[in-house]
Amino acid sequence: MPNPASGDLPPFELVDPQARADFIVVCDHASNALPPEYGTLGLPAREFERHIAYDIGAAGVARRLAAALAAPAVLGRFSRLLIDLNRGEDDPTIVMKLSDGAIVPGNRDVDARRNPQEFARRIARFHAPYHGEIERLIARARAQDIVPVIVSVHSFTPRWRSFVRPWETGLLWDRDDRLVRPLLAALRAEGLTVGDNEPYTGRLRNDCMYAHATVHGLPHVLIEIRQDLIESEEGQAEWASRYARHLAGAASLPGLRDIRFFGSHADPSLPISPEN
Repeated sequence: MPNPASGDLPPFELVDPQARADFIVVCDHASNALPPEYGTLGLPAREFERHIAYDIGAAGVARRLAAALAAPAVLGRFSRLLIDLNRGEDDPTIVMKLSDGAIVPGNRDVDARRNPQEFARRIARFHAPYHGEIERLIARARAQDIVPVIVSVHSFTPRWRSFVRPWETGLLWDRDDRLVRPLLAALRAEGLTVGDNEPYTGRLRNDCMYAHATVHGLPHVLIEIRQDLIESEEGQAEWASRYARHLAGAASLPGLRDIRFFGSHADPSLPISPEN
């Protein structure tokens, strides 16, 4: 069931904001909570224990990963069913009306055309502040002459309908493969089955990595971890430690901390550095 939070709380959780931002960890789908005025969006409370409401285990991994990297982290405070922080404002799935078979009554008319007032309210109250805080951390790092590595933490279900997903973890990316290549090699060297843009794709215009990393030329990766592996605190600690070790190694490689523009498969208008 949603865990109502005070309306006075910011729409994000900020972990260790004064830490040196060599890495910035973000977790868009960290929580299944809703602000009290939204009730349960008309859904049975049990739906908020499912993946449609949040990325199970991801928040625990993100907090532990940030601690291991001595990095700040920004975690979404409310459910993706309220508004999806990993979608741009122009994405029709930013407010989901139907998610994996569950109709969301409280979202039925919430979009820029049918109920622009409520749509704009959710953007202003929940979406924009979260992304504004990530931008603030990036700006602080750049003012200190740091090129931060942006790491986004997500999780995925072991099964999608009749398909049993074979991966323990996956790395999502668009065109910038600086971090992905060494991470793939390191994880596979452990004997893990690692998805390369699986089980989803990182080629999504205006998603979180596009907005904060691709457009700034910053090295980045979106990490997906299978939910059954991180349901427990022990699993979260194991995977956070694993990724902290491999991220630190990859980020130390020559040239990785450069500002480079790789462009985007999802947006041909983005600039590309001459060497790319």
